[in-house]
Amino acid sequence: MHDIKAIRENPEAFDRALARRGLKAKARAILAFDESRRATITAAEQALADRNAASKLIGKAKATGDEAEFERLRALVAEKKDEIVQLENKAKSAEAEFKNLLLTLPNSPLDETPDGADESDNVEIRRWGSPRAFDFDPREHWEIGEAMGLMDFEAAAKLSGARFVVMKGAMIRLHRAIAQFMLDTHVDQNGLTEVWTPVLVRDEAMLGTGQLPKFAEDSYQTTNGWWLIPTAEVTLTNLAAGEILEASALPLRYTAWTQCFRSEAGSAGKDTRGMLRQHQFEKVEMVSITTPEESLAELDRMTRCAEGILEALELPYRTVALCTGDMGFGARKTHDLEVWLPGQNAYREISSCSVCGDFQARRMNARFRPEPEAKPEFVHTLNGSGLAVGRTLIAVIENYQNADGSISVPSVLRPYLKGATTIGADGALG
Repeated sequence: MHDIKAIRENPEAFDRALARRGLKAKARAILAFDESRRATITAAEQALADRNAASKLIGKAKATGDEAEFERLRALVAEKKDEIVQLENKAKSAEAEFKNLLLTLPNSPLDETPDGADESDNVEIRRWGSPRAFDFDPREHWEIGEAMGLMDFEAAAKLSGARFVVMKGAMIRLHRAIAQFMLDTHVDQNGLTEVWTPVLVRDEAMLGTGQLPKFAEDSYQTTNGWWLIPTAEVTLTNLAAGEILEASALPLRYTAWTQCFRSEAGSAGKDTRGMLRQHQFEKVEMVSITTPEESLAELDRMTRCAEGILEALELPYRTVALCTGDMGFGARKTHDLEVWLPGQNAYREISSCSVCGDFQARRMNARFRPEPEAKPEFVHTLNGSGLAVGRTLIAVIENYQNADGSISVPSVLRPYLKGATTIGADGALG
């Protein structure tokens, strides 16, 4: 959420930031609303003060026998009581509407974030690895998985509809091995703390990380009001909600392996075959809570944690800086990792690492003390995929496929599969 004081002090800078996001100027309208809101609050406070002053004088009038003044003051108090109720209700409504307005505006991009309208304007930072030269036409993951009898999209459709999968046997063991390898790497090598969290959350948690109110249609809500998390960013980041942390405790670095749920609103016709875009999937998430001074360096560190997983799996990838038009709602700067998929002959997103500044912290009221007894300041938050488990499975299947229909198991995953080196065309570990 934006700081209204910053908008008041530099409305032109605020409008420039919105323009970089492709949005119209809003500072003038926001400031007019803010002025009206504050005037209503002031009027309510003045009416309350007038009533309190009149209440004090009632006793004095009664004591002096001034019956006319006593009646006048009593009528004034009753009148002010009704006026106060009306003004306070108006002020409360204006405050809620004003807050909702600020909550629907995206974060301001950093100066170094590239300008652009969509993904075609993203800027490549670096590449790692070279796509494998196949001596046969590589197939897409779903073709390989179905041929093995280990991926069943028809059965999933019977159970749940489109954008779901049923996996069996060696395939789901490979999927589980990938997730376990990611967690072990982040905990043992990258120094992240593993956390287990609920996947059902209240409105406040979704509001805190920016999924609400603007993007409610992108998530699922239960009949009793809980939300199914779209990513563990929601729960891990909200661990700091309402807290005042000591600077010495920062940075906090968390990781979690969870189920994730997304409605994929607006994605009709995109990636309809296979596992690339699902309603239910698993992800190993990374979240950092830092001081403002450390947050940009933390973004680079988080990006390297994600890149290291791909390098250990020997999967070619590229790292890109997202432009302003392709960047997420809550981000100030984002690095996307795109893994090479031979079946598509293209790089596809497998991780997105973002620094949000104090944007989420203001929504959650997450703060820290720079020094003991110092005034609390807002923390900075970051989140990133470390990685999307299903998409990593896709990348392993396609990059490690063989002409005979089998899949070779990456060497770092073999200890998780009791030393197995392949999944045969018949679906058996070998």
